[in-house]
Amino acid sequence: MHETYLWLASFAQTWGLVLFVLGFLLVIAYVFWPSKTRKKEFDDAANIPLKED
Repeated sequence: MHETYLWLASFAQTWGLVLFVLGFLLVIAYVFWPSKTRKKEFDDAANIPLKED
């Protein structure tokens, strides 16, 4: 049981970090990839706090 825990913990600490970094980079690439349709959506979402009710 103890060895299984240590193996899972070391796996999560190494490959879990890699997985989260790759996911973060994919999200950043999605946001900044040039696209006319998404630009309008993102601009509309960015202006939500400035809209009057």
